[in-house]
Amino acid sequence: MASGEDRLSAKELRERNAGELRSLLAAKQEELQKTSFKHALGQLQNTHLIAGLRKDVSRLKTILNEQAAQAQE
Repeated sequence: MASGEDRLSAKELRERNAGELRSLLAAKQEELQKTSFKHALGQLQNTHLIAGLRKDVSRLKTILNEQAAQAQE
């Protein structure tokens, strides 16, 4: 699941290239999907993980969009 070491700050993420960010985004989305299914089945103890994963996905998408906008300028 999403442990403290999986959390990356926006500053750390901005230092990575787009390929790394896309692979990290795919992994976080997959983890979010699995966690959501566990929650729906009543098998998830730590429901706060879902909110953290959503924020991670949003943070990654935002940084990818920022990088894409900078590349177009």
